[in-house]
Amino acid sequence: MQKNINIKNKRARFDYEILDTYVAGLVLGGTEIKSIRLGKASISQSFCEFNDSGELYVINMQVDEYSHGGYYNHKPKAERKLLLNKKELKKLRKEVTTSGLTIIPLNLFINERGLAKLNIGLAKGKKLYDKRETIKDRDNKRDLSRIKKDFKR
Repeated sequence: MQKNINIKNKRARFDYEILDTYVAGLVLGGTEIKSIRLGKASISQSFCEFNDSGELYVINMQVDEYSHGGYYNHKPKAERKLLLNKKELKKLRKEVTTSGLTIIPLNLFINERGLAKLNIGLAKGKKLYDKRETIKDRDNKRDLSRIKKDFKR
């Protein structure tokens, strides 16, 4: 078993401009948390959505079945409820409905108490030219660090 679990959504910061971040708890079953502690989860295709009663759920989060689980094993792509304060939920719901923003999972981690937490971000989708700008900035930083490294020698 790994000590510190940190499962990232690498495409999130490339496809979306993150405006605000929150840390949310997850409602999980016994075999789900065991599988996450083994690092067998993926949030690359997932997103968050409100249901009719105002609760926030993460959709498309892949948590592989626990290898030693039996009959009571969980479903790999089930909807999982997120735990936030009522004030935070109200603010997120208002932003999503009025501004057309979306809620994206950024990374999944286990805190020091052994609980699974999910960093979620209130995000705005990037256009194609914004993505090109991101790629250009990344290449410029890489070239600049190479030049600095050569200059120090």
